[in-house]
Amino acid sequence: ISSLHLSNRLASSKEDQHASANTARARERERMAIWRARSISFLTSSLRAARSSAHAGGAAGRGFSTSARVGFIGLGNMGFHMANNLINAGYKVTVHDINQNVMDKFLEKGVPTKETPFDVAESSDIIITMLPSSSHVLNVYTGTNGLLHGNRTLQPWLFIDSSTIDPLTSRSISKQISKCSLKEKKGDISTPVMLDAPVSGGVPRAEAGTLTFMVGGLQEAFLAARPLFLAMGRNTVYCGASGNGVAAKICNNLAMAVSMVGVSEAFALGQRLGITATTLTDIFNSSSARCWSSDSYNPVPGVMEAVPSSRDYNGGFSSKLMFYTKTMSQAKDLTLATASAAEIGFSCPLTLKVRDIYLELCKEGYESKDFACVFRHYYSGKDEP
Repeated sequence: ISSLHLSNRLASSKEDQHASANTARARERERMAIWRARSISFLTSSLRAARSSAHAGGAAGRGFSTSARVGFIGLGNMGFHMANNLINAGYKVTVHDINQNVMDKFLEKGVPTKETPFDVAESSDIIITMLPSSSHVLNVYTGTNGLLHGNRTLQPWLFIDSSTIDPLTSRSISKQISKCSLKEKKGDISTPVMLDAPVSGGVPRAEAGTLTFMVGGLQEAFLAARPLFLAMGRNTVYCGASGNGVAAKICNNLAMAVSMVGVSEAFALGQRLGITATTLTDIFNSSSARCWSSDSYNPVPGVMEAVPSSRDYNGGFSSKLMFYTKTMSQAKDLTLATASAAEIGFSCPLTLKVRDIYLELCKEGYESKDFACVFRHYYSGKDEP
């Protein structure tokens, strides 16, 4: 009888534990549903306000409001121009960079600068980061005096990271931000939001304000932030959940790199078979081989003007951004692609081969040359007469 009694008690205990777990899960689902509903309410009202300002025209028509305080961190080749475009659109921008000379340029224009990312966060409603690598992003967000340093209650309600990093890091930071609260509620929202929003277009389009943003995260946040993106770019594409923006950027640059290597190989083979690159370009661009690497960024010197191949592969998208830097610590596009593939058990043999080609180019001293230099320095292609 005692054994039966003990068995019944154990069964009852397990049922209680199971019921308790179900209750906890139900409460969590309810909490998230309330958070999402409040987020939608606030962010939708932000979108309506932005659309109303757009009808009114002027600088405010391109963003939330010129009263929005925007903190911009990372003033490199891309970030410098993006921050400038926000300033020109009428936003109240505060900046930070480890390069004091760059910050001085903004100071000369009357733009406030801060010593640390944390200081930027304390005086901003919206944060935009544009940094070289995953390690830099982690340090700016979670390091000493970082955006989230020692503080679970934040001033900014929206964080936008435009860096090209790996999706796992991006999602991890987004999760940390979602666990924080706001110092001041924005409407009904009490939890900050993060969007990953890497860009395509390079330095010329950053300067011209014609970038394309690939955005992952809460869709309502994307819709509300879209006018802000349009102060720095021309196109915005919503890619889905958190991390999908950087995933899309990695896939885009993977295809770009594989295409450039394939086109360069075809041109080099054609030259050896006695066909001029100009003739092959005409054929490619009027047939099924047509692509960006043939009609807009031709790798053969002498075929197309105003592209890096016409100026000894200087400027443009450097080969080291495909894989390599002198410290080997800044994993870039192809390394990010292969690492992301490995994490999910996906085989990408072409990417691995192209990554190794660019690694070889970098080791031979061409890391600062445009990535189209694969035509000359890997395939030994010839300039067009």
